[in-house]
Amino acid sequence: MSGPSPSSQNSGSLLPAGSVLTGLLTFSMMDVVMKSLAMDLGAYNAILWRVLVSLALVSVIFFARRPKMPGKAARKVHLQRGIIVVFMSYLFFWGLARVPLAEAIALSFIAPIIALYLAAVFLGETIHRSAILASILGFSGVLVIAGGRATGGYDEEVIMGIGAILVSAVLYAGNLVIQRTQALLADPIEISFSQNLIVGSTFLLLAPFLAVVPDQEFYPYIGAGAILSITSAVLIAWGYARAEAKNLINLEYSVFVWAVIFGWLFFQEPVTVTTIVGTVLIVIGCVVATRKDKQVTHIENTAV
Repeated sequence: MSGPSPSSQNSGSLLPAGSVLTGLLTFSMMDVVMKSLAMDLGAYNAILWRVLVSLALVSVIFFARRPKMPGKAARKVHLQRGIIVVFMSYLFFWGLARVPLAEAIALSFIAPIIALYLAAVFLGETIHRSAILASILGFSGVLVIAGGRATGGYDEEVIMGIGAILVSAVLYAGNLVIQRTQALLADPIEISFSQNLIVGSTFLLLAPFLAVVPDQEFYPYIGAGAILSITSAVLIAWGYARAEAKNLINLEYSVFVWAVIFGWLFFQEPVTVTTIVGTVLIVIGCVVATRKDKQVTHIENTAV
């Protein structure tokens, strides 16, 4: 019997890649919506209302399947990751409101490299020489981006935004480590539902003090952010379920291209040479890491 034809093999590999690329595009569009909302409503209210709408939409899908109650181990991991995402998402979108979109995305690329070290600490995985080289390249890229911003005119708000995004990247690295365990215990819909539930519930605790009902003009943007987030999660999960991560992971860096385009198109944000140089260093570091250390998972947070 003859094996699959080259055309069928190409089709089989192109469909997952196309799904992931489309998912990353919709995620980048969501970042644009959230940046705009965070600038107008503040990071807390932008996240609160979008997550509540996302929860309502995901709940319909989740309960339509008549799911069983998650086991104790799954509930524990859901809670751990949900709490991390609470702080991670707030810091990222707070920083995003103050930092150009391309710079914010570039800085967030450092997360997979940090995840290598967290995996060594919490999962006992070996740190290879490639991880050390990757971290040197990655942090060099961060220093180039941050240094270029500081020497280009000191703006305390922007520097604080960069700091918030870097702390968010550290938290996201922890999120990546937990995500590997979570994926073995629950399917994507359950993960999305539980994460939106935990994040939404946590943010609601502060609602009496911080929540502001947005004007009707913001409703379409909040709804769009929720729909784009869910759509991105489905598309990326579909792609990663049908192709090996090592064949898809480098597609994640297409997000930077969209960030450059959308940042210029919607916010008139120029892209500096230091941002491009720093991004190249970070991306090379991530590629070096993923060639030897296959445990690094995809970059974008697709559940919240």
